Amino acid sequence: MSLGPMWALTQTGPGRLRWSQVPRPAPGALSGGEVLLRVLAGGICGSDLPFFQGHRSPAVAPGTAGFPLHEIVGEVIESRYEAIRVGETVVGWATGQNGLAEYVVSAGHSLHAYSPGLDPVTAVLLQPLACVLYAVEQLGEVTGKHAAVLGVGPIGALFAHVLKTRGAAKVTGVDRVDRSDVRTVLGIDEFVHADASTWAAGIADADRPNLLVEAIGHQVETMTAAIQAAAYEGRVFYFGIPNDAVYPIPMTMLLRKNMTLTSGVTALPARRRVLAAAEEYLVRFPELIDACLASPYKFSDAEAAFEAAVRPRTGQMKVTLSEGA
Repeated sequence: MSLGPMWALTQTGPGRLRWSQVPRPAPGALSGGEVLLRVLAGGICGSDLPFFQGHRSPAVAPGTAGFPLHEIVGEVIESRYEAIRVGETVVGWATGQNGLAEYVVSAGHSLHAYSPGLDPVTAVLLQPLACVLYAVEQLGEVTGKHAAVLGVGPIGALFAHVLKTRGAAKVTGVDRVDRSDVRTVLGIDEFVHADASTWAAGIADADRPNLLVEAIGHQVETMTAAIQAAAYEGRVFYFGIPNDAVYPIPMTMLLRKNMTLTSGVTALPARRRVLAAAEEYLVRFPELIDACLASPYKFSDAEAAFEAAVRPRTGQMKVTLSEGA
């Protein structure tokens, strides 16, 4: 049985999204573990941008309605996941990467029912924050270390704050965009307004970080800069989905420095746990809301929102979308 069409955005070419009517998910057709949501808000992730610009996804067929967007907040309309109830508002992953739509079916293991005290646009921040919290868990003890973050965009900003609250003795932020306006609130002790390669080439040995997060991605150059800048026995964490399947890295430098290179995505069994942890973290540090969220766009203006996200600038952090045409 169909309840009529729903709105959705469909990519028609590089940088082009078309507002259209498509079939709504049929009621009663959920598989075990799935949840049907009415989408209230969404966030544009850096990993969405290459697809918006025309890169092909290995997992999503061209022309899939709602693609590319996976950070969502929604109202539960139907649930076949025991821990999530109809009527709750949830945040997490659109596991089909199809969040640019009125209704979305997602896996319950990737959703968390959050407190009604958060508005949907603010709740969007919980998903990237959960990813950062999980990544920092993988780094182990950071107390007393000098940590550097390459790229102080939405993800890098959260990394800087979490690393500082976890006990990093010094946090350095490096970005071509001037982020000095949010330096203090993010716990950044030193902000370097430069590209990563220039910073890495000029850093003194005494200033090399023990831990370095590469939060820029989308090209191979900054991985070399990260390895070059890190201290002896340092650790580099690569965050994000790479555009290129193979990255050339300075292997001799990695070897001679006795370094560790780490990466990874948020594991499925941990997603609900770290989403809940992100909610607790945001309640504890509400100043992150103003520091990390830009004014929302409507879903009907999604193309303009993606274009803004592609061109980062001072004063713009997380680009979000809210319901309504």
